Amino acid sequence: MPRPFYLAFAVAAYAVFFATFLYLIGFVAGLPGLPRTIDTGPVVAVPVAAAIDLGLIALFGAQHSLMARPAFKRAWTRTVPEPIERSVYVLIASLLLILLMTIWHPIPGDLWRVEGTAALVLWVVCGIGWGLVLLSTFLLNHFELFGLRQAYFHLRGRLAGPAEFHQPLLYRIVRHPLYLGFIIAFWATPAMSWGHLLFAAGMTAYILIAIPIEERDLVAALGPAYEDYQRRVGALVPGVGRRAS
Repeated sequence: MPRPFYLAFAVAAYAVFFATFLYLIGFVAGLPGLPRTIDTGPVVAVPVAAAIDLGLIALFGAQHSLMARPAFKRAWTRTVPEPIERSVYVLIASLLLILLMTIWHPIPGDLWRVEGTAALVLWVVCGIGWGLVLLSTFLLNHFELFGLRQAYFHLRGRLAGPAEFHQPLLYRIVRHPLYLGFIIAFWATPAMSWGHLLFAAGMTAYILIAIPIEERDLVAALGPAYEDYQRRVGALVPGVGRRAS
């Protein structure tokens, strides 16, 4: 295919991702005016809603982890051109998030609901969480993470250099500030419904499962440098989750 096609595809996949990410913020926050949020939609029996919602979280988590594994990538790029492999991954992940938000079934009832100053504080903390997610992507390489850099390099006839290990800013405090941002954003809410609790707990469980899987690949790719990093820096909380010497 012509090289500009790869870049056009990468830009389109990124646009879908970014629109999905913005909607996810409103979905989790329950912003009024959206067609579906975490607490709006058709109400069904609680066991049915919980089964559907957990299935959607599991489907997203399975894709997100499986397609990121090096062995899968090696097999996948026999079919999908390497310059857009990451963009295809991003697009599929975005479509699964759209599916989750479209089919999600709310579970009524509040675990907690606060107003006034307490609500304002929780909204600020939630905003910090989303900001932490976005900042973490730029501290790594936002455009490589979402496939644009690979397609652009292909257009220019350039090859990406080998992976280098670096610890920019937040990554000197915790190993996974991006995941930490998601956890903060999912849990910091002034109105925690049972459905929101299921979403936050399910996504947090996925993150806790994904971290050791992801780090096995990082150790295999980066060797002693990453093992030393694990010993020095906590996983999600400073000083907590460090690897024993």
